[in-house]
Amino acid sequence: MNAPADRSVSRSPATAIGVTAAAEERSAVLALLLGALAFSLMAVCVKRVVQRIPVAEIVLARALLNVAMSGWMLRAAGVSPWGVRRGLLALRGITGSVALFCVFAALAVLPLATATLLQYLYPTLTALLAWRWLGEPIGRRMALALALGWLGVVLVLQPVGGGDSHAAGVVLALAGALLTAVAYVSVRQLGRSEHPLVIVLWFPLMAVPLSLPLVLFDPVLPTASELLWLLGVGLFTQLGQLGLTHGLTRLPAGRATALGYIQVGFAALWGWSLFGESLAPATLLGGALILGAAALCHR
Repeated sequence: MNAPADRSVSRSPATAIGVTAAAEERSAVLALLLGALAFSLMAVCVKRVVQRIPVAEIVLARALLNVAMSGWMLRAAGVSPWGVRRGLLALRGITGSVALFCVFAALAVLPLATATLLQYLYPTLTALLAWRWLGEPIGRRMALALALGWLGVVLVLQPVGGGDSHAAGVVLALAGALLTAVAYVSVRQLGRSEHPLVIVLWFPLMAVPLSLPLVLFDPVLPTASELLWLLGVGLFTQLGQLGLTHGLTRLPAGRATALGYIQVGFAALWGWSLFGESLAPATLLGGALILGAAALCHR
């Protein structure tokens, strides 16, 4: 009599690798979405204090908190904080820090959703830079994405085209988007050799010497409530950076950054519910074009 067949199914090595890759991709996507939520809450905290506390002081407070948290996490993980490609780590930290100055300054004069919308030109710019520096393919959709993104910017600018302060805010937000793209491409390249916690650490590590002289020149003592908001800036930044770095080191740069456009939705919600901000029809249409451009980068 024949023995009963073994009904257990064993996965081949190729199948196991495929399942592992799919699980890692899902983990990266979830990390990026949670990072977008954290960054939107960070912007809320900045918006609460930026009218009285100088931008450099907010950047410094955020950097000191993030250095402390990242240092503790690196020590717990037994990872050296110094990394391998220190020049590129420093470049990522400097460009990210200057981008942060621009974004925080833009939040002082622009509505939360508008500032975030302008910042979200960076997925198209990131994909373009990743093609130029990393050789990542972008396809013909990139040209359409760039055209849609910049048309969206023109529409977003219509409601705010009057005042000098708003115009300056727009320029700052656009500069922040470009520098953010440079920083994100650096993260993508660093992911080949560096531990994610090391990449996260070097961002605030570079921000401290950049912001400290400006703070010493014009310090403002925060109130107790402002200290709590500054603590929120540091905490939500750390969570956002961890999610962002986890995703960027596991997905192509254009796709990873495009997933974060959900942050615009969060920003619109917080701006409406917490700050009484409304969006003009032209802003809504421009925002749809910018987000459409970001989505086209999603391969």
